[in-house]
Amino acid sequence: MEWNDSFMQLFRNAVERYHERPQTSIDRFFLPEELKILSDMGYQPAEMHAYVQEYAVKGDPSPSTILLIAAARRSFFLTQQRGISGNARPVRAIDLPPDTDDFQEIPYLPRIISKAAAKLFGTLDPSIMYYDEKDRHFLREHGNIHPADFLYLTWQAHGDKQKLVSAVLNAIRTASQQQTPPAPQSTHPAAAPAPAIQREFNLE
Repeated sequence: MEWNDSFMQLFRNAVERYHERPQTSIDRFFLPEELKILSDMGYQPAEMHAYVQEYAVKGDPSPSTILLIAAARRSFFLTQQRGISGNARPVRAIDLPPDTDDFQEIPYLPRIISKAAAKLFGTLDPSIMYYDEKDRHFLREHGNIHPADFLYLTWQAHGDKQKLVSAVLNAIRTASQQQTPPAPQSTHPAAAPAPAIQREFNLE
């Protein structure tokens, strides 16, 4: 079974288990074989439990979104960290920028950047969920960026916040263009057809 199939099976079983026994403590929630799957992809049990609980209670994020977020973390873990988590100090809520902090007049951006970086490195405290309600609101309102895409953008930016600002602004412009009704096309034979708008994250 491919890792993504194993992950999805784990997630489905965990959601069902949560509905049956929501009060089960995290250290007793996952089965030994499930803990092995999570460990092999650089995930902490409490980190996974947060997504299970969020979906079981609120129905959001979707299972496919949770899978794509996990894929970004797994890719970083295996390629950049060579499958070794290390013993770095967890990034706690007190270490994150306040919700109200802004970068180039984009509120909340410093906080979600810090969360995304910690998510990639596997150092985000398990009590903090990447792509919680506030993260979802920010990404949807700023170009409807997918949370997994934002993780990859953070990875590619290598700590350069200006690159992430550019990516967010580009996503906002693209989303705005896609929502704008197209102008009537000219019937003049020499008029060229309008090019299709394609979404692209440009970090240059």
